[in-house]
Amino acid sequence: MITIAVHSRTLEDDKFRIIKGIIDEIASYKVNLLLSKTLSKCFSKKKIELTEHKVFHNYSDLDNTDFIFSLGGDGTLLETITYVRDKNIPILGVNIGRLGFLATLSSNNIKLAMEAILNKSYTIDERMMLSVEADEDIFNGVNFGLNEFTILKRDSSSMIIVHTYLNGEYLNSYWSDGLIISTPTGSTGYSLSVGGPIVFPHSNSFIISPVSPHNLNVRPLILSDDSVLSFTIEGRSENFLVSLDSRSKKVNAEVKLTVKKCPFNAKLLKLGGENDGFPNTLRKKLNWGYDLRNRIP
Repeated sequence: MITIAVHSRTLEDDKFRIIKGIIDEIASYKVNLLLSKTLSKCFSKKKIELTEHKVFHNYSDLDNTDFIFSLGGDGTLLETITYVRDKNIPILGVNIGRLGFLATLSSNNIKLAMEAILNKSYTIDERMMLSVEADEDIFNGVNFGLNEFTILKRDSSSMIIVHTYLNGEYLNSYWSDGLIISTPTGSTGYSLSVGGPIVFPHSNSFIISPVSPHNLNVRPLILSDDSVLSFTIEGRSENFLVSLDSRSKKVNAEVKLTVKKCPFNAKLLKLGGENDGFPNTLRKKLNWGYDLRNRIP
């Protein structure tokens, strides 16, 4: 009997019915069902009874888990990865939000997903991640991310200077509001919003994108994913912000930071289909091919 874990974040009122339907559909296939503590607690507060299940609290509770379903948007899937870590559990992103480059399966297709899992008619899409090393434990041991690592100034403080080194060699000093180090997967996230390029998922690269650079001739860079990037930060403030996917921390300006390729990958479960590729996702999510001038007022 296979074991399937399910995770979702704090739920809005209109999401309970959808997620309960998904959980009931999964349970109907007679699997061992695990729900995250966060998800189980949400239903308990609403006094909504769920089918028989066990609760997982952290990474160690996912031993012998075969698959994990992430119910929500891309942010939920990024959080799911922090539970999985290096356990190599395939993650299925089920989209019950508005925009998803990672969580692409419709909540109406859970039966299709379960049949594919039972018949082993799926593929695994491995995505590189990045890891962050520092001379202090910034992210409580969860020092890896699928999308990006970001260095930012705090609130309304003046811009910062991010001195950047590539494989130990000085690269540039970025006078800006911050700097984004993105994976190809993260190229359609924060990096894209500051003018970074869209990079196909398996391009084996890092993208450096400055946030509001002071020098307008500074542009995003694409580097090999075997690069080791290190940073020191200078500014008028004694502290600045760092974030790894959706996790943010305030750190002292004296901290030294290094970014490199993570030793393990994220494994995303794909159901297949000729229109399930990244180009199709770009067209759908970015509305390529749609001309707003043709809209009727």
